[in-house]
Amino acid sequence: MKRWMFVVLLALAVSPAMAAQRLKDLTNVGGVRPNQLIGYGLVVGLDGSGDKVTSSPFTGQALSNMLNQLGVQVPPGTKLDPKNVAAVTLTATLPPFARQGQAIDVTASSIGDAKSLRGGTLLLSPLKGADGQIYAMAQGNVVVGGAGASAGGSSAQINQLSVGRIPSGATVEREVPTALGSGEFVNLELRESDFTTANRVVQAINKSFGQGTARAVDGRLIEVRAPFDPDQRVQFLAKMENIAVDPADVSPTVIINARTGSIVMNQAVTLAPCAVSHGNLTVTVSNTPQVSQPNPLSGGKTTVTNQADISINTPGSKLISLPNGANLSRVVAALNALGANAQDLISILQAMKSAGALKADLQII
Repeated sequence: MKRWMFVVLLALAVSPAMAAQRLKDLTNVGGVRPNQLIGYGLVVGLDGSGDKVTSSPFTGQALSNMLNQLGVQVPPGTKLDPKNVAAVTLTATLPPFARQGQAIDVTASSIGDAKSLRGGTLLLSPLKGADGQIYAMAQGNVVVGGAGASAGGSSAQINQLSVGRIPSGATVEREVPTALGSGEFVNLELRESDFTTANRVVQAINKSFGQGTARAVDGRLIEVRAPFDPDQRVQFLAKMENIAVDPADVSPTVIINARTGSIVMNQAVTLAPCAVSHGNLTVTVSNTPQVSQPNPLSGGKTTVTNQADISINTPGSKLISLPNGANLSRVVAALNALGANAQDLISILQAMKSAGALKADLQII
C-alpha cells in the first residue's frame, strides 16, 4: 500500500497581543465601495490560435453582427470561420469616486476554444454593471503573461494563455454617485465584527474629536458625526482614518484544509494538560505469479497461479505529555515529535478538541 505524504503548514497568523492599527486598516467608510463590471467582446489579430466556429458558433455570430454594424453586409448563409478571432468575457472593477474619462484595467478571458490570446487586440466593447447600464467602454491590446509552442505533436506551455489583461483598457463613461454618509453622519463599518474593537474605535474617535462624535450601533457599524461641507468632511475623514486603535485580541483558531492537508494555527492557540499517543498501522499486500508446468506426456496443462503475501507492520507508538497553557511552539514541537503527517494531524487535532484539551476554534474547509 503506497502511503502519500502531505505538506503541513503551521503558520504564525496573528499575535494575541495585537499592535495598534490605523482606523483605515480596521474599517471601511459606508458607501465607499467598488462595483464590478462585465462585458462581451472579440479579440482579433491572433496568429491562427482563435476559436473554431464549428465548436464555438457564437464567435462567428458575433463577428457577423459586428461587420453588419460597421456597414459590411455579410451575405446570408456565409460561413465565417477565421482562425484569428476569439470571443472573450471582459471583467473590470469600477473604483469608488470614478469619474468620466478615467481609465481602468480590464481582464479578457476566452470563453471559446482559442489556444492563445497572445498578440490579440480587443475591439470596442461595452462594460455593464449589475443594473444592465453601460459604465465603461473597453478596447486595446491584450497582454498575456504566458508563452507556449508546439511542433510535431509535442507542446510546451508556461502559465495561462487564454486569459490576458489590458492595462488602462477601459474608459469610464458613466459615474456612480458615492455619498460620504447621509446627512450629518458618516458610517464606519468594521471589517471584522467585534464588540470590543467597536467600543475602542468609539473611544478613540471621541478622545480625538470630542465626546459624542461617535457612537456604536452594533458590533460592526459605528456612526460618526461629521461636518456638512464636503471639503471639511474630507479633511475630517483624513484625520480620523489615521487614528491609532488597539483592536481586540484575536480568537484562537485552527484552520484545516482537508483537501490539501494544510494546517494553520494562530499564536493564541493553547492546550490544557493532556497526553497524546500516536501509532501507524501499515498493511502491505504483494501478489507473486507462479507457473505450474506439468511433466512431459502427462497430458496436463500449464497453469498460472497467484501467491499472495500479506504483512502487517505496527511501529511502536509514542506518548507525548503536554502541560497546561502550552503555546503554539510547544504544540508544533510535540506534534512533530509524534512523526505524524498532515492527515494524522487532522485526526489528532479533532480528538484533542473533542477531549477539551485544544483551546481553539477548529475550522475545516
